[in-house]
Amino acid sequence: MLLRPGRLLGVRTLYHNGRIYSTAARDASAMLVEDAEVRWIGVDDDAGQRAGVTVVDLDQGLVTPAFVDAHTHATSTGLALTGLDLAGCHTLRAALDAVERAARAGGGRPILGAGWDETAWPEQRPPSAAELDRAAYGGSVYLARVDVHAGVVSSALAAAVTGLERLAGYRDDGWLTRDAHDAARTAAHAALRPGQLRDAQRAALGHAASLGIGCVHEMAGPSISSSEDLAGLLSLAREEAVPEVVGYWGELFGIEAARELGAVGAGGDLFCDGSLGSHTAALHEPYADRPDSCGSLRFETADLAEHIVRCSEAGLQAGFHAIGDAAVDQVLDAVELVAARLGRRGGVGHRIEHAEMVRNPHRLAASGLLASMQPAFDASWGGPGGMYATRLGTGRARGLNRFADLAAAGVDLAFGSDTPVTPLGPWAAVRAAAHPCDPGAAISVPSAFTAHTQAGWRAAGRIDEGVLAPGGAATFAVWRGAHPGTPTSMGLPDVSPGRELPSCVHTVLRGVTIFDAGLRGD
Repeated sequence: MLLRPGRLLGVRTLYHNGRIYSTAARDASAMLVEDAEVRWIGVDDDAGQRAGVTVVDLDQGLVTPAFVDAHTHATSTGLALTGLDLAGCHTLRAALDAVERAARAGGGRPILGAGWDETAWPEQRPPSAAELDRAAYGGSVYLARVDVHAGVVSSALAAAVTGLERLAGYRDDGWLTRDAHDAARTAAHAALRPGQLRDAQRAALGHAASLGIGCVHEMAGPSISSSEDLAGLLSLAREEAVPEVVGYWGELFGIEAARELGAVGAGGDLFCDGSLGSHTAALHEPYADRPDSCGSLRFETADLAEHIVRCSEAGLQAGFHAIGDAAVDQVLDAVELVAARLGRRGGVGHRIEHAEMVRNPHRLAASGLLASMQPAFDASWGGPGGMYATRLGTGRARGLNRFADLAAAGVDLAFGSDTPVTPLGPWAAVRAAAHPCDPGAAISVPSAFTAHTQAGWRAAGRIDEGVLAPGGAATFAVWRGAHPGTPTSMGLPDVSPGRELPSCVHTVLRGVTIFDAGLRGD
């Protein structure tokens, strides 16, 4: 048996005086855990002998399977947690002031920031290179837009990237998209010291554990982070008591690299297009606020099909970032080419990331692809006054993130955050899917919860985890403030808008505590 850090064999713990969310036992109030497994679930009166057992009083807390975040970027998240997070800046001036403070405190070190969104600023534009030069006293600055598909850089950083001006997406005012943005992002991260990366990763995983998350899917790749970054993150997860990390390497035909890194997929954030906020998502019809642009696709369809075939032959998952309807349709075209070639559904065992703008849910269901989605996108940018409506017009924007339509068609859904694009927050994601901007897109609270727990394991090819049952993995979280929902919630909390969401006090991954806020045993 592979033991995680902190595990001792023969440890038996009884959790009692709570509410256990389990399909194996209704109205359960107690759970016995031995080593990495759940041994028993029932009511307190049936708990039996307690000799040799550590007893933990749940104090009426709720116990559920731990969450899985099916789409994360841990290092970037950690850098936002420990560094320059511009999400709270409500004006361009405030963002520039934050850069100047960072420059004064940093003593000439490169500045990395993220989280800004010019669509919410009164100036309605990003910072320019000249403004960053002044704010940072001529230093190196990279600021990722909230969607991390565009950014701005100072003149010093631009000059440090050889040939940047020749890459697609380059502008001399510091605004970068596509290949130019990828190159600048890579250069900015390469300037970080190894200790900074480790600290950022540890901060991100620790924060995830404090939110009841037991596993994250890391979407790495050559244009997102680096092989060293992913290798370090996987090593950290093996060595320390933190959430499990399932690694993906988003490189076209990057089969050998994925294998060498220990990734489960040669895909994930393999960018077929960009983002709506940056006008780089690929659309069939032009943007409403930029009629001269439909965004663009980044690969040939035949290459995507070949990538799926090679992944299938290697026993790896393929996965594709596709947000706009043209990108989603391209992935489906590729899957159908694979189906014709192999004589079976081409998407089975593979995944599509985001899938916000699906024109034909039944076609996606027929492909066999699992859709890894982020409900917080709708909460952040949906609705009549949101960014999606600005980019697409109200009518087309209403067609995004149709959770109910996809589920009804038979598409398997797994939920995540795409952190740092939207913050880690699984109960907020459950709320966003159960109470979206358009009520017609809503799914039930239990369905949303399953998509953020059990389905996350399935998305990584693990079909035996994500529920609490005797013989199953002891991977769970304990919650305070989990007000019971309606009968249709099946024992899950009330996550209606305006309700305070549950707070995590304890997270366990296969019997090992990875977060504790004061839950003690006797």
